[in-house]
Amino acid sequence: MSRPVSRVLTLLELLQSGGVRTVAELADRLGVGERTVRRYVDHLVDLDVPVESVRGRYGGYRLAPGHRMPPLMLTDDEALAVLLGLVAGRRTGITAAAGTAGETAAAKVRRVLPERLRHRLDAVLDSLTFTTAPAGSAAPEAAVLLPVADAVRHHRPLAIRYTGGRRGGGGRGERTLYPYGLVAHAGRWYVTGRDLSVGAERTFRLDRIDGARVLPGTFEPPPGPGPAERVLTALATAPYRHEVTVRVRGTAEEIRTRLPGSVAIVAAEDAEDGEGEGWCRVEIRAERLDWLPGLLASLDRPFVVERPDELRGLVADLAGRLMDAVRGTPPPRG
Repeated sequence: MSRPVSRVLTLLELLQSGGVRTVAELADRLGVGERTVRRYVDHLVDLDVPVESVRGRYGGYRLAPGHRMPPLMLTDDEALAVLLGLVAGRRTGITAAAGTAGETAAAKVRRVLPERLRHRLDAVLDSLTFTTAPAGSAAPEAAVLLPVADAVRHHRPLAIRYTGGRRGGGGRGERTLYPYGLVAHAGRWYVTGRDLSVGAERTFRLDRIDGARVLPGTFEPPPGPGPAERVLTALATAPYRHEVTVRVRGTAEEIRTRLPGSVAIVAAEDAEDGEGEGWCRVEIRAERLDWLPGLLASLDRPFVVERPDELRGLVADLAGRLMDAVRGTPPPRG
């Protein structure tokens, strides 16, 4: 690569690091005169790179928003961060890119890397394993995510076309909401806010939205829990087949560390004697009960099942099997 071309690319890399760079600073970094710096800037402008001139005492050059993305100059660490971010995003299901966009983006980064660096990054990616299974694809469309994020940031009403899940009847319709926040949880994206159609707070999965449009006007978000807590509460209180209530001895903080907010609602109760450790009421909604006895046993705290009666029987069955295991009693043959 000729030295002038190399210096032009170095100039682009310096501008991409952010902020305003003075002509004197750029000349010093490139080892050329200020007049040459201005000529290099003209070369970038000719290539449609949006370089902006800033006048004044602290003036110089900076990159401005343009109609297309200019070539990116990445260091070794930056290239590794981009590729690992794309891989991790696909693996966890939160990459906000539909179809194969994440894969094609990673391929483009790899294709332009120097051979030395490409082989080193391939070694990282080929030797990397994960302890969890890949998440199902639930990435939102960019045409949905971007207007939703814009409405959240500027407190604007939002119109969406939404298809409900099986528990909600699977119906499809138009909704208007005041969006409070975007939340990524367990490989899915959610928007939480006030659904003006029903006059209540609701949580919507972005992968079930097939159209989003920002509306005129503004609103004031209400005080109270943040968007993440609202989403977790909505997931924990969603309609399921069984409504479970259990009282557990211990502080709310201790119990919440073992029962995620998306699984259970934990509320502290006053200690019966006014002293010492009290009890907490735990509410769980579940489609099946067979996994709950093991979960309750794992709390390693005294607990009392208030409802349903079926859960008491399942807890007793687990206790019996554990006692048989302790005594060494073989299970009955079927």
